[in-house]
Amino acid sequence: MTEKRDNATPRDCILQLIRTRMASRQAMQKLLKNSNAGITFEMLQVMSCLWNEQGISQQTLAERTAKDKACLTSLMSNLERKGYVCRRENPKDRRNKLVYLTDEGEAFHQWIAPTLTAYYERLEEILGTDKLKQTEELLKELQHAIESY
Repeated sequence: MTEKRDNATPRDCILQLIRTRMASRQAMQKLLKNSNAGITFEMLQVMSCLWNEQGISQQTLAERTAKDKACLTSLMSNLERKGYVCRRENPKDRRNKLVYLTDEGEAFHQWIAPTLTAYYERLEEILGTDKLKQTEELLKELQHAIESY
């Protein structure tokens, strides 16, 4: 018979973090499907970055979305086919492309924003502002501890 542990281990914490990430991704994918958004979670990550800052490099997008270059290139091609983004030459470095939202991408943002806001407001309603802030701080500490290993 195994003894039940009352103390969480670092491994337990990391496993819960992974499960939470997966649940978050699945919930957002379901939300996108139910709202007939026509994009994937990964596409939403890219779009979300561009909603906050236009004209950023693909390298910056890859870093902010934690995607490798090949994956990001595929996402960019799909978003271009949908008419949501365009890539333009960087005038300072012609080898690099800068990514911008198109008018259609902005219209999509305006359309999906209320749905995303409702999702985040529901999480805040369930957990409360204090718990969310505390969780964010703990996750930042965990990230720092892992990065400094």
